[in-house]
Amino acid sequence: MVRGLFACLVFGLLLSCSEPSREVALTGPAMGTTYTVKALVPPGIETATLRVAIDDVLARIDRQMSSYRSDSEISRFNASPSTDWMPVSAELANLVDRTRAISEASGGALDITVAPLVDLWGFGPAGERKGVPTAEEIEAARGQIGYRHVEVQLEPHALRKANSTVRVDLNAVAPGYAVDALAARLTSRGITRFMVELGGEVIARGVNAEGRAWRIAVERPFDTRSQPYAILKLHDASVATSGEYRHYYSYEGHRYSHTIDPRTGRPIEHSAGAVVVIAGTTFEADAWATAFNVLGPDEGQALAQQRGMPVMFILRDGARLEPRMTPEFEKYVAVGPVVRN
Repeated sequence: MVRGLFACLVFGLLLSCSEPSREVALTGPAMGTTYTVKALVPPGIETATLRVAIDDVLARIDRQMSSYRSDSEISRFNASPSTDWMPVSAELANLVDRTRAISEASGGALDITVAPLVDLWGFGPAGERKGVPTAEEIEAARGQIGYRHVEVQLEPHALRKANSTVRVDLNAVAPGYAVDALAARLTSRGITRFMVELGGEVIARGVNAEGRAWRIAVERPFDTRSQPYAILKLHDASVATSGEYRHYYSYEGHRYSHTIDPRTGRPIEHSAGAVVVIAGTTFEADAWATAFNVLGPDEGQALAQQRGMPVMFILRDGARLEPRMTPEFEKYVAVGPVVRN
């Protein structure tokens, strides 16, 4: 009888171990956009439980980093006129610290205090402005920005303003950070094959259901209907894109990008329709995509090649597109890029 029960137990365990992972696809709203998670889920993990875990991560980051919530950690830091240290969560302090490092490495092209200039040019919460700012208005706004005016303390975790008027806006890096946080939550639950996308920022781990690298489309940088420009193959890597093709306004025949160069106080005006960056983490890809978009194809590609980074600039000449990529980027290309009109 004992031998029979033991045999039944072993047989049951073998059945459980041989049960294949199932493919799960989840979508939902998050951070003013949407997320998609595709994963090969081991037996025993319910889809509903997985969705709760995803929503929990996104809600936590929203409470910490959303500039649209007056009660978030970053909003309370921005609202305070104090230049004393303010205790914050470890996640927020580490994110600001990592962002400052990329700001330094990019020569100030990435600056999470650029919000006053974004507002001035009509891309903030108040919406589009009539006309363009004067030189005096631009200089006044530039006096309120500067990533070096935000200091970070990692033990205990805290932030401090060296300039009381400085505001931190994490919109350029929080989506990528959130994707990494979702990936960490999936991994902690034993899920090792997945793709997570949030607002166009993507991480891919392991292989897809067909046993191949994940296929990720790069969109053509035009404000007409969405079309793929290239297909990337990602395996244990992240990709992010920065571009101005859907976020701009025109005034008196001139087109103004939503991407502001913190170094000049003005919208970028180079020929890159979009920049695609591949990195080990989605935070890095997201942050560097913004930095390279500000730097432009010449200065940006020189820095990317110096650092050995996989980066592609999509140059636009009217309706014609042409790729300019670093050697490190080429190995990720599965299809394309499409050079023709």
